Parts: sequence; structure tokens; C-alpha cells
Amino acid sequence: MKFLPSVVALLTLQGCAGPDPTNEYLEDPEALARGEAVFVGTCSGYCHVVGTAVGDVPDLFDCVWVHGTSNQDIYNTISNGVPGSRMIGFAGRLPDGDEDIWKIIVYLKSEASGC
Repeated sequence: MKFLPSVVALLTLQGCAGPDPTNEYLEDPEALARGEAVFVGTCSGYCHVVGTAVGDVPDLFDCVWVHGTSNQDIYNTISNGVPGSRMIGFAGRLPDGDEDIWKIIVYLKSEASGC
């Protein structure tokens, strides 16, 4: 019975996450195009590539998500970066802020749709 309060707390916290903002962009071709443009101009221009990755940079299109598979996990990685790596956080650095991050996620997921 000691674990019951922990389960209740966990379920309560899961409800705090709120709706997934990528859902509003999933069927929006303009959002997908924006996500691709921001990814190509910001991410693939320096570290990540469209296609097979080379070197120590994770391949974002191989269906293996190193830092979590949920959209929120990916958002957190893009926003906060990865400590101890070259991955910086992009929170507050993109022209349209959080919306650009969610649109990048839509683009990444669309390219990895065979996963």
C-alpha cells in the first residue's frame, strides 16, 4: 500500500503536461514546411543532416530517439539542449519561439514516419 500514493502522484503529474501542441500542426502543410525550413536553416546547417548522420551527431531519421520518444521529450531536448554535448538549447533562440520547436518536431516525425 505504500506505493499507492506514488502512483496517484505520478498520474496527477501526467495530467499536468497539457495537450500536445504538435497535434494542431500535424495536418498543416504550412507548419510542416516551416518545421523543415527551420530545421534545414538552423539544425542541419551546423550539426544534424537530412539523411544518415555522420560522426557523433545522432541520426534524427533512423527511428532511434536517444533522449526520449514522446513529442514532449523531443521538445525538452531541443529547448534545453543536452548537457555534456554540443547540443545547445534553442528555447528563445528561434524566430517564432516555441512554435518553431513544435513545428520542427512535426517535420522530424514526418520524415521518420516509417518508425
